Amino acid sequence: MAKLSKEDHEYRRTENSVSSINYHFVFVPKRRKPVLTGDVGRRLQEIIFELVTEHGWKLIALEIQPDHVHLFVNTPTHESPADVARWVKGRASHHLRKEFPELKKLPALWTPTYFVASTGQVSTPVVKKYIENQRGK
Repeated sequence: MAKLSKEDHEYRRTENSVSSINYHFVFVPKRRKPVLTGDVGRRLQEIIFELVTEHGWKLIALEIQPDHVHLFVNTPTHESPADVARWVKGRASHHLRKEFPELKKLPALWTPTYFVASTGQVSTPVVKKYIENQRGK
């Protein structure tokens, strides 16, 4: 994966919030079939880029492997990880199965599950220590 740039470390500012919400997703095709290659992989990348633009996400890293996808993205506060996963998997499944009929041999393009982990500029132990140090102030 690519390294974070200075811009990736900047906070997202809106009228009502200041945030830094980065999610690392992993999506896996049904039965872990290696179908995300060639034109399918390129089209999946285009679909993800379209979603990034539409939603105003900041794409930090994207790796499409034959049997899984890593997506590292910064999102606004009003979009949950479940929303992001649903949008990516839903649009990709719809378009890829329509454009590549060979994918219809699978009962579904994606497994019903996904992995997501949140990341930030500060580790969990640092935040915990900061909050504990607020006592008595």
